[in-house]
Amino acid sequence: MKKKMTFRQFLFIVPLLAIVAVFSIWPILTSFSYTFFDYQLNNTQKSKLSFHSAFSAASFKENSEYVQIFLNDDAGVAANDSAAAKDFAGAIAHAQTYAKQFSALPDGEISAQQSRDFTDATSKLQAEVRALYQKHPNPQYANAESLPKIFEELNKSIAPSNFIGLRGYQKILSDSRLFAALGHTLYFTLVSVAAEFILGLGLALIMNRAIRGIGLIRANALIPWAIPTAVSALIWSYLYDGSNGIISHIFAEMGLISSPQTMMLTGPGAMSAAILTDVWKTTPYMALLLLAGLQVIDKGLYESSSIDGAGKLQTFFRITLPLLKPSILVAVLFRTLDAFRVYDLIAVLTGGGPGGSTETLSIYAYKTMFSQTNFGYGSVIVMFMFVCVLIIATLFVKVLGANVLNSD
Repeated sequence: MKKKMTFRQFLFIVPLLAIVAVFSIWPILTSFSYTFFDYQLNNTQKSKLSFHSAFSAASFKENSEYVQIFLNDDAGVAANDSAAAKDFAGAIAHAQTYAKQFSALPDGEISAQQSRDFTDATSKLQAEVRALYQKHPNPQYANAESLPKIFEELNKSIAPSNFIGLRGYQKILSDSRLFAALGHTLYFTLVSVAAEFILGLGLALIMNRAIRGIGLIRANALIPWAIPTAVSALIWSYLYDGSNGIISHIFAEMGLISSPQTMMLTGPGAMSAAILTDVWKTTPYMALLLLAGLQVIDKGLYESSSIDGAGKLQTFFRITLPLLKPSILVAVLFRTLDAFRVYDLIAVLTGGGPGGSTETLSIYAYKTMFSQTNFGYGSVIVMFMFVCVLIIATLFVKVLGANVLNSD
Protein backbone atom coordinates (compact mmCIF):
# COMPACT_ATOMS: atom_id res chain seq x y z
CA MET A 1 0.00 0.00 0.00
CA LYS A 2 1.43 3.34 -1.04
CA LYS A 3 1.57 6.08 1.57
CA LYS A 4 0.69 9.63 0.65
CA MET A 5 3.23 12.35 1.31
CA THR A 6 2.24 14.58 4.21
CA PHE A 7 2.51 18.35 4.07
CA ARG A 8 5.39 18.33 6.53
CA GLN A 9 7.27 15.81 4.38
CA PHE A 10 6.59 17.93 1.31
CA LEU A 11 8.20 20.94 3.00
CA PHE A 12 11.51 19.07 3.10
CA ILE A 13 11.68 18.87 -0.70
CA VAL A 14 10.49 22.45 -1.34
CA PRO A 15 14.09 23.82 -1.42
CA LEU A 16 15.05 21.16 -3.99
CA LEU A 17 12.01 21.97 -6.12
CA ALA A 18 12.87 25.68 -5.93
CA ILE A 19 16.45 25.02 -7.09
CA VAL A 20 15.25 22.86 -9.98
CA ALA A 21 12.70 25.51 -10.97
CA VAL A 22 15.22 28.38 -10.92
CA PHE A 23 18.20 26.66 -12.52
CA SER A 24 16.53 24.14 -14.85
CA ILE A 25 12.90 24.86 -15.65
CA TRP A 26 13.09 28.66 -15.82
CA PRO A 27 16.00 28.78 -18.35
CA ILE A 28 14.22 26.23 -20.54
CA LEU A 29 10.97 28.19 -20.47
CA THR A 30 12.84 31.44 -21.18
CA SER A 31 14.63 29.93 -24.18
CA PHE A 32 11.33 28.49 -25.39
CA SER A 33 9.66 31.92 -25.19
CA TYR A 34 12.48 33.49 -27.25
CA THR A 35 11.74 31.09 -30.13
CA PHE A 36 8.53 32.98 -30.90
CA PHE A 37 10.35 36.29 -31.48
CA ASP A 38 12.86 37.60 -33.97
CA TYR A 39 15.04 38.74 -31.06
CA GLN A 40 18.31 40.34 -32.25
CA LEU A 41 20.43 42.51 -29.98
CA ASN A 42 22.41 44.01 -32.89
CA ASN A 43 19.20 45.43 -34.39
CA THR A 44 17.66 48.28 -32.41
CA GLN A 45 14.23 47.51 -33.85
CA LYS A 46 14.38 43.90 -32.64
CA SER A 47 16.32 44.22 -29.39
CA LYS A 48 13.22 43.77 -27.22
CA LEU A 49 10.47 41.19 -27.03
CA SER A 50 7.39 42.98 -28.27
CA PHE A 51 3.91 41.97 -29.41
CA HIS A 52 3.16 45.54 -30.56
CA SER A 53 4.93 48.21 -32.58
CA ALA A 54 6.77 50.85 -30.55
CA PHE A 55 7.36 54.49 -31.44
CA SER A 56 10.43 56.52 -30.42
CA ALA A 57 9.27 60.13 -30.15
CA ALA A 58 12.78 61.44 -29.46
CA SER A 59 14.23 59.77 -32.57
CA PHE A 60 11.35 61.01 -34.73
CA LYS A 61 11.65 64.60 -33.45
CA GLU A 62 15.39 64.71 -34.06
CA ASN A 63 15.35 63.24 -37.57
CA SER A 64 12.23 65.06 -38.79
CA GLU A 65 13.92 68.32 -37.80
CA TYR A 66 17.02 67.31 -39.76
CA VAL A 67 14.85 66.73 -42.86
CA GLN A 68 13.46 70.26 -42.64
CA ILE A 69 16.87 71.82 -41.94
CA PHE A 70 18.55 70.05 -44.85
CA LEU A 71 15.73 70.95 -47.24
CA ASN A 72 15.88 74.59 -46.15
CA ASP A 73 19.65 74.66 -46.75
CA ASP A 74 19.35 73.33 -50.27
CA ALA A 75 16.30 75.52 -50.94
CA GLY A 76 18.65 78.51 -50.60
CA VAL A 77 20.83 77.05 -53.37
CA ALA A 78 17.75 76.53 -55.56
CA ALA A 79 16.44 80.10 -55.01
CA ASN A 80 17.68 81.27 -58.43
CA ASP A 81 15.61 78.62 -60.21
CA SER A 82 11.94 79.49 -59.83
CA ALA A 83 10.70 75.98 -60.64
CA ALA A 84 13.15 74.36 -58.24
CA ALA A 85 12.38 76.94 -55.55
CA LYS A 86 8.65 76.23 -55.88
CA ASP A 87 9.15 72.46 -55.62
CA PHE A 88 11.46 72.86 -52.64
CA ALA A 89 8.87 75.07 -50.91
CA GLY A 90 6.23 72.38 -51.47
CA ALA A 91 8.52 69.64 -50.08
CA ILE A 92 9.34 71.77 -47.03
CA ALA A 93 5.64 72.38 -46.40
CA HIS A 94 4.95 68.65 -46.65
CA ALA A 95 7.85 67.91 -44.25
CA GLN A 96 6.42 70.37 -41.74
CA THR A 97 2.94 68.85 -42.02
CA TYR A 98 4.46 65.38 -41.64
CA ALA A 99 6.39 66.40 -38.51
CA LYS A 100 3.30 68.01 -36.98
CA GLN A 101 1.10 65.03 -37.80
CA PHE A 102 3.21 62.40 -36.05
CA SER A 103 4.66 64.49 -33.25
CA ALA A 104 1.46 63.71 -31.36
CA LEU A 105 2.14 59.98 -31.40
CA PRO A 106 2.81 58.63 -27.89
CA ASP A 107 6.25 57.38 -26.98
CA GLY A 108 6.05 53.60 -26.62
CA GLU A 109 3.48 51.13 -27.92
CA ILE A 110 1.26 52.22 -30.78
CA SER A 111 -1.49 50.49 -32.73
CA ALA A 112 -0.96 48.59 -35.96
CA GLN A 113 -2.93 51.26 -37.86
CA GLN A 114 -0.76 54.06 -36.50
CA SER A 115 2.33 52.10 -37.48
CA ARG A 116 1.05 51.64 -41.04
CA ASP A 117 0.09 55.31 -41.32
CA PHE A 118 3.55 56.38 -40.20
CA THR A 119 5.31 54.00 -42.59
CA ASP A 120 3.16 55.11 -45.55
CA ALA A 121 3.62 58.82 -44.82
CA THR A 122 7.40 58.43 -44.41
CA SER A 123 7.65 56.52 -47.70
CA LYS A 124 5.64 59.20 -49.55
CA LEU A 125 7.75 62.04 -48.18
CA GLN A 126 10.96 60.17 -48.98
CA ALA A 127 9.79 59.49 -52.55
CA GLU A 128 8.86 63.16 -52.96
CA VAL A 129 12.30 64.33 -51.75
CA ARG A 130 14.08 61.82 -53.97
CA ALA A 131 12.09 62.94 -57.01
CA LEU A 132 12.83 66.58 -56.11
CA TYR A 133 16.59 66.11 -56.30
CA GLN A 134 16.31 64.03 -59.46
CA LYS A 135 14.14 66.67 -61.17
CA HIS A 136 16.39 69.55 -60.23
CA PRO A 137 19.97 68.26 -60.11
CA ASN A 138 22.57 70.70 -58.83
CA PRO A 139 26.13 69.84 -57.71
CA GLN A 140 25.94 72.60 -55.11
CA TYR A 141 23.28 70.80 -53.07
CA ALA A 142 25.01 69.90 -49.79
CA ASN A 143 22.44 67.44 -48.46
CA ALA A 144 21.41 65.35 -51.46
CA GLU A 145 23.38 62.35 -50.19
CA SER A 146 22.63 62.90 -46.50
CA LEU A 147 18.83 62.95 -46.70
CA PRO A 148 18.42 59.25 -47.67
CA LYS A 149 20.34 58.32 -44.50
CA ILE A 150 18.11 60.59 -42.44
CA PHE A 151 15.05 58.82 -43.84
CA GLU A 152 16.60 55.48 -42.89
CA GLU A 153 16.81 56.72 -39.31
CA LEU A 154 13.26 58.05 -39.52
CA ASN A 155 12.01 54.60 -40.48
CA LYS A 156 13.76 53.23 -37.40
CA SER A 157 11.61 55.47 -35.22
CA ILE A 158 9.07 52.68 -35.48
CA ALA A 159 10.16 49.36 -33.96
CA PRO A 160 7.68 46.83 -35.38
CA SER A 161 6.55 43.82 -33.38
CA ASN A 162 9.14 41.06 -33.58
CA PHE A 163 6.66 38.33 -32.67
CA ILE A 164 6.94 35.71 -35.42
CA GLY A 165 5.09 32.77 -33.90
CA LEU A 166 6.21 29.44 -35.37
CA ARG A 167 8.16 30.89 -38.29
CA GLY A 168 11.42 30.25 -36.46
CA TYR A 169 10.61 26.54 -36.35
CA GLN A 170 9.67 26.63 -40.03
CA LYS A 171 13.06 28.13 -40.81
CA ILE A 172 14.99 25.14 -39.46
CA LEU A 173 13.34 22.91 -42.07
CA SER A 174 15.25 24.74 -44.79
CA ASP A 175 18.41 25.47 -42.80
CA SER A 176 21.09 23.38 -44.52
CA ARG A 177 23.72 24.57 -42.05
CA LEU A 178 21.70 23.21 -39.13
CA PHE A 179 21.36 19.77 -40.73
CA ALA A 180 25.07 19.78 -41.58
CA ALA A 181 25.81 20.54 -37.93
CA LEU A 182 23.42 17.73 -36.91
CA GLY A 183 25.32 15.33 -39.17
CA HIS A 184 28.65 16.36 -37.66
CA THR A 185 27.20 15.97 -34.16
CA LEU A 186 25.79 12.50 -34.81
CA TYR A 187 29.03 11.31 -36.44
CA PHE A 188 31.12 12.64 -33.55
CA THR A 189 28.76 11.08 -31.00
CA LEU A 190 28.50 7.63 -32.58
CA VAL A 191 32.21 7.17 -33.28
CA SER A 192 33.50 8.62 -30.02
CA VAL A 193 31.01 6.78 -27.78
CA ALA A 194 31.59 3.46 -29.57
CA ALA A 195 35.37 3.79 -29.21
CA GLU A 196 35.07 4.90 -25.59
CA PHE A 197 32.81 1.97 -24.74
CA ILE A 198 35.17 -0.63 -26.20
CA LEU A 199 38.28 0.90 -24.66
CA GLY A 200 36.50 1.73 -21.40
CA LEU A 201 35.23 -1.84 -21.03
CA GLY A 202 38.75 -3.18 -21.53
CA LEU A 203 40.15 -0.69 -19.05
CA ALA A 204 37.42 -1.54 -16.52
CA LEU A 205 38.19 -5.26 -16.80
CA ILE A 206 41.86 -4.52 -16.11
CA MET A 207 41.10 -2.28 -13.13
CA ASN A 208 38.72 -4.91 -11.73
CA ARG A 209 41.49 -7.48 -11.40
CA ALA A 210 43.00 -8.07 -7.98
CA ILE A 211 46.66 -7.54 -8.86
CA ARG A 212 49.49 -5.78 -7.12
CA GLY A 213 49.54 -2.02 -7.67
CA ILE A 214 45.98 -1.90 -9.00
CA GLY A 215 45.30 1.26 -6.95
CA LEU A 216 48.10 3.10 -8.75
CA ILE A 217 46.82 1.85 -12.11
CA ARG A 218 43.32 3.12 -11.35
CA ALA A 219 44.62 6.51 -10.24
CA ASN A 220 46.77 6.94 -13.36
CA ALA A 221 43.95 5.81 -15.64
CA LEU A 222 41.68 8.55 -14.32
CA ILE A 223 44.15 11.40 -14.90
CA PRO A 224 42.88 12.33 -18.42
CA TRP A 225 39.33 12.56 -17.12
CA ALA A 226 40.43 14.80 -14.24
CA ILE A 227 41.95 17.38 -16.62
CA PRO A 228 39.46 20.12 -17.64
CA THR A 229 38.19 19.67 -21.18
CA ALA A 230 39.38 23.10 -22.35
CA VAL A 231 42.88 22.37 -21.05
CA SER A 232 42.89 18.95 -22.74
CA ALA A 233 41.82 20.49 -26.04
CA LEU A 234 44.57 23.10 -25.79
CA ILE A 235 47.20 20.44 -25.04
CA TRP A 236 46.12 18.32 -27.98
CA SER A 237 46.05 21.34 -30.29
CA TYR A 238 49.81 21.62 -29.73
CA LEU A 239 50.21 17.89 -30.40
CA TYR A 240 48.30 18.25 -33.67
CA ASP A 241 50.22 21.35 -34.78
CA GLY A 242 51.55 20.92 -38.29
CA SER A 243 54.97 22.38 -37.50
CA ASN A 244 55.92 20.91 -34.13
CA GLY A 245 53.08 18.56 -33.17
CA ILE A 246 54.37 15.05 -32.49
CA ILE A 247 51.00 13.37 -33.12
CA SER A 248 50.58 14.91 -36.57
CA HIS A 249 54.15 13.88 -37.48
CA ILE A 250 53.55 10.29 -36.28
CA PHE A 251 50.35 10.07 -38.33
CA ALA A 252 52.22 11.41 -41.37
CA GLU A 253 54.99 8.81 -40.91
CA MET A 254 52.34 6.07 -40.65
CA GLY A 255 50.75 7.28 -43.89
CA LEU A 256 47.44 8.17 -42.26
CA ILE A 257 47.73 11.76 -43.50
CA SER A 258 49.66 13.21 -46.44
CA SER A 259 51.60 15.73 -44.36
CA PRO A 260 51.59 17.02 -40.75
CA GLN A 261 50.13 20.33 -41.92
CA THR A 262 46.94 18.70 -43.21
CA MET A 263 45.95 17.29 -39.80
CA MET A 264 43.94 20.33 -38.76
CA LEU A 265 43.44 21.90 -42.18
CA THR A 266 41.09 19.28 -43.63
CA GLY A 267 37.59 18.37 -42.52
CA PRO A 268 38.22 14.62 -41.96
CA GLY A 269 41.53 15.36 -40.23
CA ALA A 270 40.02 17.92 -37.86
CA MET A 271 37.04 15.68 -37.02
CA SER A 272 39.36 12.72 -36.38
CA ALA A 273 41.49 14.94 -34.14
CA ALA A 274 38.42 15.99 -32.14
CA ILE A 275 37.22 12.39 -31.77
CA LEU A 276 40.68 11.15 -30.72
CA THR A 277 40.93 13.89 -28.10
CA ASP A 278 37.46 13.12 -26.76
CA VAL A 279 38.21 9.38 -26.59
CA TRP A 280 41.43 10.04 -24.66
CA LYS A 281 39.63 12.42 -22.31
CA THR A 282 36.47 10.50 -21.46
CA THR A 283 37.38 6.82 -21.80
CA PRO A 284 38.37 6.78 -18.08
CA TYR A 285 34.90 8.10 -17.20
CA MET A 286 33.29 5.27 -19.16
CA ALA A 287 35.65 2.80 -17.49
CA LEU A 288 34.76 4.16 -14.05
CA LEU A 289 31.03 3.63 -14.61
CA LEU A 290 31.57 0.13 -15.97
CA LEU A 291 33.95 -0.71 -13.11
CA ALA A 292 31.19 0.12 -10.65
CA GLY A 293 29.00 -2.46 -12.40
CA LEU A 294 31.76 -5.08 -12.37
CA GLN A 295 32.30 -4.59 -8.64
CA VAL A 296 28.77 -5.72 -7.77
CA ILE A 297 28.88 -8.98 -9.75
CA ASP A 298 29.01 -11.95 -7.37
CA LYS A 299 32.48 -13.51 -7.49
CA GLY A 300 30.95 -16.87 -6.74
CA LEU A 301 29.50 -16.97 -10.25
CA TYR A 302 32.99 -16.91 -11.71
CA GLU A 303 34.12 -19.69 -9.37
CA SER A 304 31.14 -21.82 -10.37
CA SER A 305 31.78 -21.25 -14.08
CA SER A 306 35.44 -22.17 -13.60
CA ILE A 307 34.45 -25.42 -11.89
CA ASP A 308 32.04 -26.17 -14.75
CA GLY A 309 34.94 -25.78 -17.18
CA ALA A 310 33.81 -22.52 -18.85
CA GLY A 311 36.54 -20.60 -20.64
CA LYS A 312 37.25 -16.90 -20.29
CA LEU A 313 35.24 -15.97 -23.40
CA GLN A 314 32.27 -18.03 -22.28
CA THR A 315 32.45 -16.48 -18.82
CA PHE A 316 32.59 -12.98 -20.31
CA PHE A 317 29.64 -13.42 -22.69
CA ARG A 318 27.51 -15.61 -20.39
CA ILE A 319 28.11 -13.93 -17.01
CA THR A 320 29.97 -10.61 -17.17
CA LEU A 321 28.23 -8.97 -20.13
CA PRO A 322 24.62 -9.91 -19.20
CA LEU A 323 25.05 -8.78 -15.60
CA LEU A 324 26.79 -5.61 -16.74
CA LYS A 325 23.89 -4.46 -18.95
CA PRO A 326 22.41 -1.98 -16.43
CA SER A 327 25.80 -0.31 -15.98
CA ILE A 328 26.36 -0.31 -19.75
CA LEU A 329 23.00 1.40 -20.23
CA VAL A 330 23.85 4.14 -17.74
CA ALA A 331 27.40 4.63 -19.03
CA VAL A 332 26.46 4.75 -22.72
CA LEU A 333 23.43 6.96 -22.06
CA PHE A 334 25.44 9.51 -20.07
CA ARG A 335 28.27 9.58 -22.59
CA THR A 336 25.91 9.80 -25.59
CA LEU A 337 24.06 12.78 -24.14
CA ASP A 338 27.34 14.41 -23.15
CA ALA A 339 28.93 13.85 -26.57
CA PHE A 340 25.83 15.09 -28.40
CA ARG A 341 26.04 18.37 -26.48
CA VAL A 342 29.80 18.77 -27.00
CA TYR A 343 30.92 22.39 -27.06
CA ASP A 344 34.12 23.24 -25.17
CA LEU A 345 36.28 20.59 -26.85
CA ILE A 346 35.32 21.67 -30.37
CA ALA A 347 35.37 25.36 -29.50
CA VAL A 348 38.97 25.25 -28.23
CA LEU A 349 40.38 22.66 -30.64
CA THR A 350 38.88 23.61 -34.02
CA GLY A 351 36.32 26.37 -33.44
CA GLY A 352 33.99 24.45 -35.77
CA GLY A 353 36.42 24.67 -38.69
CA PRO A 354 37.89 24.25 -41.14
CA GLY A 355 35.03 25.52 -43.25
CA GLY A 356 32.42 24.39 -40.73
CA SER A 357 33.44 20.72 -41.08
CA THR A 358 33.48 20.19 -37.29
CA GLU A 359 30.64 22.58 -36.44
CA THR A 360 28.28 20.82 -34.04
CA LEU A 361 24.82 21.94 -32.96
CA SER A 362 26.20 23.53 -29.79
CA ILE A 363 28.81 25.49 -31.76
CA TYR A 364 26.18 26.61 -34.28
CA ALA A 365 23.82 27.70 -31.49
CA TYR A 366 26.62 29.63 -29.78
CA LYS A 367 27.64 31.43 -32.98
CA THR A 368 24.03 32.33 -33.74
CA MET A 369 23.26 33.60 -30.26
CA PHE A 370 26.48 35.30 -29.21
CA SER A 371 28.44 36.05 -32.38
CA GLN A 372 25.40 37.21 -34.37
CA THR A 373 23.40 38.17 -31.21
CA ASN A 374 20.37 36.49 -32.78
CA PHE A 375 18.80 35.08 -29.65
CA GLY A 376 15.50 34.30 -31.34
CA TYR A 377 16.76 31.81 -33.91
CA GLY A 378 19.54 30.70 -31.56
CA SER A 379 16.87 29.63 -29.09
CA VAL A 380 15.13 27.67 -31.86
CA ILE A 381 18.38 25.75 -32.41
CA VAL A 382 18.64 25.12 -28.67
CA MET A 383 15.07 23.79 -28.59
CA PHE A 384 15.92 21.56 -31.56
CA MET A 385 18.86 20.20 -29.55
CA PHE A 386 16.57 19.72 -26.55
CA VAL A 387 14.18 17.62 -28.64
CA CYS A 388 17.07 15.55 -30.03
CA VAL A 389 18.42 14.89 -26.53
CA LEU A 390 14.92 13.98 -25.35
CA ILE A 391 14.53 11.50 -28.22
CA ILE A 392 17.92 9.93 -27.50
CA ALA A 393 17.17 9.58 -23.79
CA THR A 394 13.72 8.12 -24.51
CA LEU A 395 15.14 5.55 -26.95
CA PHE A 396 17.76 4.46 -24.46
CA VAL A 397 15.38 4.19 -21.52
CA LYS A 398 12.39 2.72 -23.37
CA VAL A 399 14.24 0.37 -25.76
CA LEU A 400 17.50 -0.59 -24.11
CA GLY A 401 16.14 -0.08 -20.59
CA ALA A 402 13.19 -2.37 -21.30
CA ASN A 403 15.54 -5.07 -22.59
CA VAL A 404 17.63 -4.81 -19.45
CA LEU A 405 14.59 -5.11 -17.16
CA ASN A 406 13.17 -8.02 -19.16
CA SER A 407 16.48 -9.86 -19.03
CA ASP A 408 16.54 -9.47 -15.27
